[in-house]
Amino acid sequence: MSVKPPLLDLPIKIAERGFYNGFILDVTITSKLAVGALVLWAVAFPQQASDVLAGFNSFILANFALWYFYVMAAFVLACIVLALWPAAGRMKLGGPDDEPEFSRFSWFSMMFGAGIGVGMLTWAVAEPIYHFNKNPDVIQGLATSGGTDNVLNAFKWSYLHWGFSAWSSYAIAGLALGFFAYRRGLPLTIRSSLAPLFGRSLSGPVGHAIDIVAVIATILGVAQMLGFGVEQFVAGMARIGIGDWLINEQGTASSLGIIVAIVIIMGASTLSALSGVGKGIKWLSNLNMVLSTFLLGFFLLFGSSWFGLNALFVGGFEYLMALPSMIFTVYSGDGETAKALEGWQGAWSVFYWAWWVAFAPFVGLFLARISKGRTIREFVVGAVIAPAIMCFVWFAFAGGTAIEMELTGIAGGAINSVPDGDKIFAMTGLMLSPVLGWLMAVLIVVLLMTYLVTSADSAVLIVNTINAAGDEGPKARPHILFWGITLGMVVAALLLVGGLKAIQTAMVIGALPFSLVMVLMCVSLFKAIYRDGMRERAGLQTTYEQVS
Repeated sequence: MSVKPPLLDLPIKIAERGFYNGFILDVTITSKLAVGALVLWAVAFPQQASDVLAGFNSFILANFALWYFYVMAAFVLACIVLALWPAAGRMKLGGPDDEPEFSRFSWFSMMFGAGIGVGMLTWAVAEPIYHFNKNPDVIQGLATSGGTDNVLNAFKWSYLHWGFSAWSSYAIAGLALGFFAYRRGLPLTIRSSLAPLFGRSLSGPVGHAIDIVAVIATILGVAQMLGFGVEQFVAGMARIGIGDWLINEQGTASSLGIIVAIVIIMGASTLSALSGVGKGIKWLSNLNMVLSTFLLGFFLLFGSSWFGLNALFVGGFEYLMALPSMIFTVYSGDGETAKALEGWQGAWSVFYWAWWVAFAPFVGLFLARISKGRTIREFVVGAVIAPAIMCFVWFAFAGGTAIEMELTGIAGGAINSVPDGDKIFAMTGLMLSPVLGWLMAVLIVVLLMTYLVTSADSAVLIVNTINAAGDEGPKARPHILFWGITLGMVVAALLLVGGLKAIQTAMVIGALPFSLVMVLMCVSLFKAIYRDGMRERAGLQTTYEQVS
């Protein structure tokens, strides 16, 4: 079979003057109009928007659950193959002489902070508690709701959603983008990752459509994360005594509380984004990793240590043994049990798979941006295994402490009865004296703030990078303000008209088209690696640095 040199040039037409100087007009304007229309529609016709979004969401959950499951399973298998495949594992994301820009600590801190950091503060406590009471094993009568025989199941299902599946989707996106940007010299944007499949046609409408889908998915995926974060941030501010006006009668964030929280978070994140990756984002990532380590150390030392160790190691073993079944099983049927299983899976697993896909263009491009010079094997270990283990540790010790407190009656329902975002505050309040509990609440609010700002400013930076054909330069800075404000408006509009459910629904819909793009990215990456092996044997160039 004959093999040709790789595509090393992908010209993308950008504006050369005016307000959009340096940007792809078709991508930038279309994505702004699409996101702006969503905000205006949600505000002007809230009931209609809610009904239409809910209808689309029901259709997707009913018809594409199988697709999401098989796609996520494929990403896990692909990462395993890439790490074990000798020809792939030793390849660098860059030329032979390229070295990593960041230390391993900063690299891991930025990955974890941008990828899942916010979720740990909400779901490391809330999700194990929920699954302790209800999960597929309970629904099928194989375990007791709230019983000791259901403890490991609570962690098994939590690990499924926050473990290898989530990080494998990020890794595939990051590897594909980094591979073609740093080995081929193509623009650091989503379309470049499909070069082996579509070639130079990506310079035109096909490439524009791919980048537009990625921008919309990114905005909706990050809006989902910010929605949860805003609810928890408001709960934390109320806990430390900022004011009762932050909370409504239902115990969730009030309209004024939502607006105040978004102004604070998006204002800080926009300022951080203006400073770039090497300054604001790096410093904030290091700060939130230090604060996270302190908080996790608190749970390790003063929480349910033995319970947490059992949840980590025994629960982790249960997860690994059940993983093949869990990532391929899609519940369906007409009976009462089958319907309950299908409803649980749609509300949890399918929702999470859509969330990780929607998050993938943002996290993947960000991971690629900070990973130049690392090998594919190092990338997989650093971007899949290490963060997944960190998530398991958080869930085991934070969630394990909460479950034991409820199981033994110490909590007396105080953790179960509050909203998800408030559970970690309720738990630490029970563990400490009033004064120390208040200080811990302040620390958690600060940590949450740094995570939210890190994720939001990274997202704004990434959206501008996609719109500017992979260029992160100073000419993108005026548009950082636009996307910072717009992202805040998306979160505020959807929260105010429909709560977190509205954001979840919009995100699931936006993730669907990008899931197809991600499958193509995976195919494209494997094709490129295989062809590079053939090129090396034929003495042909494989990286753009080798061009004379």
